[in-house]
Amino acid sequence: MSGETVKLAFRIGYLGSGFHGSQIQPDVKTVQGELIRVFQSHKWIDSNNTEHNLVLSSRTDAGVNVRVNGGVVTIEKSLWESLGAKKMIRAIDDRLCEGISFLDVMQVDDDWNPRIAQYRVYRYRMEGIELWKYPGQVFAQYCNMFTGTYDASNFARLEEGKEPKRTILSCTPWIVDNRVVGFEIVGLSFLWNQVRRTANAIFKMSIGELTIEQVKQAIEKPEIAVDFGVAPPEWLILWGVSWQQLPLPESVTEPHFSPAPEGRVAERTMRKRWRLAAEHEMKSLLYNEWAAIGELPITHHNQS
Repeated sequence: MSGETVKLAFRIGYLGSGFHGSQIQPDVKTVQGELIRVFQSHKWIDSNNTEHNLVLSSRTDAGVNVRVNGGVVTIEKSLWESLGAKKMIRAIDDRLCEGISFLDVMQVDDDWNPRIAQYRVYRYRMEGIELWKYPGQVFAQYCNMFTGTYDASNFARLEEGKEPKRTILSCTPWIVDNRVVGFEIVGLSFLWNQVRRTANAIFKMSIGELTIEQVKQAIEKPEIAVDFGVAPPEWLILWGVSWQQLPLPESVTEPHFSPAPEGRVAERTMRKRWRLAAEHEMKSLLYNEWAAIGELPITHHNQS
């Protein structure tokens, strides 16, 4: 870039099934890679520069859905002034592939870091897991076990140099249609796979494969390594990331999630078909949310 530049913060949503995760990787389709492709197609960032400046806030694995994630990109100041938010949103969104929405964009200070957020919210639909059965009121107790500040080494895929201590502000049942369908977890930040490993521990307690004492020890004594497994990605939603300048939008949609077939008449093939329908319900929820997020500014035209 030869001229004066500006840093822009943007927010996006995407369906996890269409991407091999969020972070750019060679030879596979990713969210970051798709955004870079579109910005380069408009010649807004240099396609010859391998040190791209488009960075996302939260990393997500393949299959994980996202209602609101964020990121930053640096472009020429003159370009931003000529485009504005409305034109940029339309230009980007029109060229993105199916399953990703460019929600809004605004100028921020040069030192603004999308990875430093007020909090992050995830929701996991437990009823999508094969053999899940709501255990009753004890489910809230299972969830609450994961609140507080603790070393989450036993509930994450640890990366070298990463601080394993994390602060979880709340973990509560997710209720839809007066039915507990899963849980919502809110934290300052999360380790790789932390929510999905938390979900699998809660799942195994719910079906009797783990005891409260076993999970409690895994939290309180991280030096004793255990592996409770990883829950499937397709039932997880990064509900949103909140920053002071970009607070998390309130939900505008009342989701309708059909209950899973139960009882002796619930043939395995019925549950298989129900899970396919349930995945579509998750996608429908996200599309409805994106339809209401990021209202464009009204432009008044002078009439001669």
